[in-house]
Amino acid sequence: MRSPRAHVTPWEGTTLPTEEELRARFAREGLNPYRWGNAPGDVYGVHAHPYHKVIYVVRGSITFHLPETGEDLTLRAGDRLDLPAGIRHAATVGPDGVVCLEGHRRE
Repeated sequence: MRSPRAHVTPWEGTTLPTEEELRARFAREGLNPYRWGNAPGDVYGVHAHPYHKVIYVVRGSITFHLPETGEDLTLRAGDRLDLPAGIRHAATVGPDGVVCLEGHRRE
């Protein structure tokens, strides 16, 4: 059986989504997101969570680093990250900072 993997779903719209549109997407999944943001170049060290994270970038960019696979996953406005519980990751905020919406799913 394959272990769960992080997955990025790129935004496919022709215009960038509003925060309200992204909140509606969370609501359709029964998730109640919270908003957070960071300044350009901020760094999160390697860590993991006991829950599945769902993140949408509202504006700016952030790169998630997955040390076990060596992958770097860069998200920009509208992009979604699904990060299953237990996956070790770090992150670096892009040059314009970042604002995200995040919800948690216990699975």
